Amino acid sequence: MLVLEARDRVGGRVEQVAALDGGRPIQLGGELVGPVHTAYLGLVDELELSLEPTYTAVPGETTYDLLEGVFRADGFPFAGEVELADYARVQELFVELAQSVDPADPWSHPEARKLDDASIGVWARSVGALPSTVRALEVGSLSLAAGSAERTSLLSELRKAAIAPDPSFDAYYEHWESLQVAEGSAEVALRMAAELGERIRLGEEVRSVEVGAGGCTIAAVSRERFEAEVVVCALPVSVLGNLRIEGADPARLASLRRQRHAHAAKLVTVYERSVWADLGANGLSEGEHLLASTWPQRDGVLSGLVPPERVAWLLATAEDERESVLHEELRRMYGDAAAAPLATYLRLWATDPFTRGYVTHWWPGDVLRVGPLHGTHVPPFYVCGSDQWVAGYMEGAVRTGRAAAASALGAKDSEWVHAR
Repeated sequence: MLVLEARDRVGGRVEQVAALDGGRPIQLGGELVGPVHTAYLGLVDELELSLEPTYTAVPGETTYDLLEGVFRADGFPFAGEVELADYARVQELFVELAQSVDPADPWSHPEARKLDDASIGVWARSVGALPSTVRALEVGSLSLAAGSAERTSLLSELRKAAIAPDPSFDAYYEHWESLQVAEGSAEVALRMAAELGERIRLGEEVRSVEVGAGGCTIAAVSRERFEAEVVVCALPVSVLGNLRIEGADPARLASLRRQRHAHAAKLVTVYERSVWADLGANGLSEGEHLLASTWPQRDGVLSGLVPPERVAWLLATAEDERESVLHEELRRMYGDAAAAPLATYLRLWATDPFTRGYVTHWWPGDVLRVGPLHGTHVPPFYVCGSDQWVAGYMEGAVRTGRAAAASALGAKDSEWVHAR
């Protein structure tokens, strides 16, 4: 087996740097998982890594950085009981719908077309949701940096919610983001890479793949060519779309190229202590300005996301001004101390040439456009990654990667190439 890795490191959208205090590493990419991520948790156990609670266990109030001001509360700051009751009513309707969707086969739902063509926002208004409820859904959707509720397929969100035992809006964080690898999520990739040793070729960007009856030919940008019986491709869909692939199943390629990535950026700031706690805040925020969300990685380390609808604002800002603009956002939410971190890290995943996005974004109609070939395998060209599951979390990479490897090794018990 040979792994071709375009970057000068392993891990892809999972990256970490050493902590300033020698403690848990600072996460610059994917970092959060939850109880629904069974394949990922199993791999963590196999690699003898440990898990710990995330920001969901941090005491304090959530910060809402809204256009009319900053609020702290245990939930979205609705104006009164009428608005709160309407949100609860819409949530109940969503739960009822989610329970009717098979996450493994959403295409079989009798109203799949209707549910897919509707955005979350359109659906909410169709059931009489108040503007305050639609606004809360929009703020919550952007906080995940997966795209606006107005441009997200209802069926895609129902499919994602149906994975969890409680598909309600309010249970999301507990099911999906309540656990993290204590040693850092990138350690998962690093330990796997250590086992592979010299079978990983770093800095080897793939230019094209030719699939034939007798095997595959991979051409690298370096002009080196590789022959393999089987290829497993773990490229993000936005990068895979620019790869020249010949001879693969046309329907499978069409399905892959219909997927979209949400362009986003991640901010991480490091302090001597959790300055947000001085204000009674837990570090978790949802907002309507540049930063759509923040959350504490650990004591003194804060993560934040700039969603697709706002990343253009960040890119339009002079490069040497971007950090100060984001620091001012933190000042507004958490006070003067938040604007003076010891260290700042900004990852523009939206423009990273080997990523060109952050998580999968399902526009209205995309679930049916991509179709039931999503996440399936057509030998000898296999595709895996977080994009090939219901949502763009690390679970998808592990779950589909293992399925692809098992299928490939079952079909061809010999040497094969993993192109990344």
